[in-house]
Amino acid sequence: MPDTVQSTTPAITYKRGQYVLYRNPEMFWTGQEGHTFVCRVERICVGGITYDLTPLPSGRQITAANPDYMRPLPAIDAMRDIDTAPLNTATAADMTPAAVAWLTQQAATASRRPELPPHNG
Repeated sequence: MPDTVQSTTPAITYKRGQYVLYRNPEMFWTGQEGHTFVCRVERICVGGITYDLTPLPSGRQITAANPDYMRPLPAIDAMRDIDTAPLNTATAADMTPAAVAWLTQQAATASRRPELPPHNG
């Protein structure tokens, strides 16, 4: 009879530079605090079986991290406060700092004169 046990985790492949949530299984199962943290994928090892990660902000590398203990951190989640910022508020204090920063950047870009490419002729 074939083995019918299925994994409860989706088959996800990660890319270099992607942000993930990583849970250190040894720290988790021994009840230690600080077992889950945000990391950046630095290297894909041996055909995507394991990954080298850099925890943020510590920077101490984790080698050969098992992807079963990783979850993707989609950009849409990080940008949700900007995407849902109320644009009709009376003051900037009513918006999140990220939304204010994004709007300031957009205003600076919009007011800048477009530059022409150098003439090669």
